[in-house]
Amino acid sequence: MRYTVENEFLRVEVESLGAELASVVDKATGAEMLWQGDPAVWPRRAPILFPYCGKLVNGSFTVEGKQYAGGQHGFARDLEHEFLGCDGTALRFRLASSAETLALFPFDFVLESTYALEGRTLRHTLAVTNSGAKELRFGIGYHPGFNLPFDDKHTTEDYELRFDTPQTPIVQEVEAGYLTGGTHPMMENSAVIPMDDRMFDNDSICMGGLSAKTLCLVEKDTGRRISFDIEGYPYTLIWSSVGDPKLHFLCVEPWRSLQDKADATGDWADKPCAAALAPAEKWDTTLAITFQR
Repeated sequence: MRYTVENEFLRVEVESLGAELASVVDKATGAEMLWQGDPAVWPRRAPILFPYCGKLVNGSFTVEGKQYAGGQHGFARDLEHEFLGCDGTALRFRLASSAETLALFPFDFVLESTYALEGRTLRHTLAVTNSGAKELRFGIGYHPGFNLPFDDKHTTEDYELRFDTPQTPIVQEVEAGYLTGGTHPMMENSAVIPMDDRMFDNDSICMGGLSAKTLCLVEKDTGRRISFDIEGYPYTLIWSSVGDPKLHFLCVEPWRSLQDKADATGDWADKPCAAALAPAEKWDTTLAITFQR
């Protein structure tokens, strides 16, 4: 089921399946900003990545010697989340561990999602509580996609990505969806990433070593932009499906963990995580997205 929250600037819809952002409409223009999940291109819109990001080596992990199968990006995106209510400015959802999740991931947890509007900014907070009796390790990340171009008067080359300060992003090299352990600088001391339809022919670009507070998708001739608050995230990915022949959307993905290396042990205790929570401990993170005209 879909739920709606709005203010004078934006109307936002969230689907209870996956607690996934389903629509962001600029009320002044009526423009839909969020990618709408064309199954012929990419069927999702803005999945929540939990309890891990990316691929698992051999599609599985082990806990205390027992193997658990898992698909890319975890299972939170594929399950129904309980709607907790709307207070007029925010929608709240919850996914709690169950017999279904324990068969996939042998840890108790509560994952809460809050979508709050503040002017032209949408704040998506993910909060994780360890509701079990043993340590809870997990990965987590965001994966929202936005229509590109913003309208039919522009092309991909009319846009660029801009950091608020010059950066030298360190790209985590990937092969067949797994980290190789190699890295290279994407650019040297520049605030701008030019865009073109072939930039994701080798899959996503995972950037580490960033000190920027924001990364913006900017329409160069008008200044219209979508700004992502990436401060404090160890990795920010950019991705789209391969241009055929053009891009249809752009995902900006702040992550707090990464996919496996091809030679990973597969043991959950060895996997880098966003947090390791003691029983009853709670942790949260927020992605702020601002739509500027």
